[in-house]
Amino acid sequence: MKRRSFIASAAALLALPTLASAEGFTDYTPGAIKAALDSGKTVLVDYSATWCSTCKRQERVINALRAADPAYDANLTFIKVDWDTYSRHDVTQSRNIPRRSTLIVLRGDQELGRIIAGTAESQIKALMDTAL
Repeated sequence: MKRRSFIASAAALLALPTLASAEGFTDYTPGAIKAALDSGKTVLVDYSATWCSTCKRQERVINALRAADPAYDANLTFIKVDWDTYSRHDVTQSRNIPRRSTLIVLRGDQELGRIIAGTAESQIKALMDTAL
């Protein structure tokens, strides 16, 4: 019985970083970005895939920056677009997103900045700072 409890506990602990990593992101549904922009919000869009290690690194950096400075949450809406589901969808094609691990910041009808596969904290912070 102890072995089963240990295995179940270990599995739950291993899943925690995955569950917590998407915290604070809204999963994309058609029209979500447009609705946020139409309501006057600045949006950071994260085009990512669950299996992408670069995407996971970007997400960890974003979450650390958000935890360190509440101004990001006050000024940005975070939307995650699943690359496997939406890579051929208008939300991706209309913005010329070349690949997963692309981050963009949008305000109104303007793109304020973009990072493709960048994981440096300074680079992601500079992108997020465009919203402040």
